[in-house]
Formats: sequence, structure tokens, C-alpha cells
Amino acid sequence: MSKSIRLSDDAYERLAAHKREDETFSEVVLRLAGERSLLELAGILSDEETMELEEAIEERRERRNKDLESVGDRMRGA
Repeated sequence: MSKSIRLSDDAYERLAAHKREDETFSEVVLRLAGERSLLELAGILSDEETMELEEAIEERRERRNKDLESVGDRMRGA
């Protein structure tokens, strides 16, 4: 069984932007609606895994900040 829904143009464009080439819109909605919140994930990592994840996130942030600074420097120099 299927249902028809009405979307604004903006809502349709956002949904379409998430659509993969091999997906139907129904599959997109199910994939996006099925995402877990961070609160649902609380407690699934050990303390050691949590520390490793935090370190990896911090390293990535540092690399991203350096990359952004480099781009900014190049743009100012252009």
C-alpha cells in the first residue's frame, strides 16, 4: 500500500539532494528517518574506545583547521 504526501518545493529539493541514484524516494525517507540520535548510542563504547574516538575526532579537527587556515591564507594572497 502507498500513501501520497504533499511537500513544499524546498522540502522536495532537500529530500532529492539526499537521494542516491539507485534509491526510490520511499527508500530515502526510510534511510533518513531510521538514523539514530546520539543519545541512543550512549554507553555502547568502552572507556578505552571512547578515549580513542575522542582523540581521533580531535586529530581530525586539528587537520581540518590547518586545511582551512591554508585555504584562507591562499585566498588572502590571491
